[in-house]
Amino acid sequence: MTTDVATKRDFLAMEEWGDDGIAALLELAARVKRGEISGGLEKKVMALVFMDPSLRTRSSFETALFLHGGHAVVLEPGRGSWSLETEPGAVMDGDKVEHIVDAARVLGRYADAVGVRAFPRGDDWSVARQDRVIRDFAKYCEKPVVNLESARRHPCQGLADALTLQEHLGDPRGKRFVLTWAWHPKALPTAVPASAGIAAAMLGMDIVIARPDGYELDPEDTALIRSIARRNGSMVTIANDPDDSLVGADAVYVKSWGSVKLFGRPEEEAAERAGLRDWRMTQPRLRNTRGGRGIVLHCLPVRRNVEIDDAVLDGPNSVVVDEAENRLHVQRALMLELLK
Repeated sequence: MTTDVATKRDFLAMEEWGDDGIAALLELAARVKRGEISGGLEKKVMALVFMDPSLRTRSSFETALFLHGGHAVVLEPGRGSWSLETEPGAVMDGDKVEHIVDAARVLGRYADAVGVRAFPRGDDWSVARQDRVIRDFAKYCEKPVVNLESARRHPCQGLADALTLQEHLGDPRGKRFVLTWAWHPKALPTAVPASAGIAAAMLGMDIVIARPDGYELDPEDTALIRSIARRNGSMVTIANDPDDSLVGADAVYVKSWGSVKLFGRPEEEAAERAGLRDWRMTQPRLRNTRGGRGIVLHCLPVRRNVEIDDAVLDGPNSVVVDEAENRLHVQRALMLELLK
């Protein structure tokens, strides 16, 4: 089952596939969703390595493989499979049993593709932001590696976000996309909001990133979103008011994320976040959107009445369930593209 590593194609970040590559995936996903394509993955195996919890990612990938005749093998290191050491050059005399290098090489011989989920760890953002776990897995695995969410990116979620925006807004180009921070009891990774911003920029939407002072995205990610938006004839603005930022919005993406400046300093971060509970999506704020009809997105899981009120989540503007369903269809398209 060996292949030429130089010819394999990974899916680690949307921007690495370019605008045309992502557009083609979205077109294929729409066809798949309409029922125009069946089969195509017979006798194909995908190993799914979850170093962190999952509901939608795991169930949607398993379903996607099944629907097209393939098979998924799910592994949870430390629970049913060996715990993994991820540090290069580690002296493995502690509790870690297997190195990521060996796991990646072996799974590349068993499976036709490998998916990996690994949230940021440690207390140094300059290290965590390198996304070494997913990058090393791709480096040592001879088969395509799919990012199931890492420290910096959640590209499968970004694909689903883009498909949902196309379905509900028609041509999203030039429409207003507001990525708004929300309070949460924990500091969450920036992978989802960064990927949502990249997806909207690839669609040519005008983007507003609304967040409290101190909760800027990684500067490199903000610069990337600006660059992609500029390439597609749109613009990015930064706001720090949870009400004004929503004025005229066609789509509102609600998501919490932690302060990268205070990454690894949980007590300081919690103190910074303590007075920001008013950053919540409510019905009065929803009225600020374009004609009060702006669609509301969230990647799920969502803290009800903390990030978004019940009345919004269960109301007519909410497309979060459509968005979650689209995880299945974009991943079906992705696997068909990767494995032909």
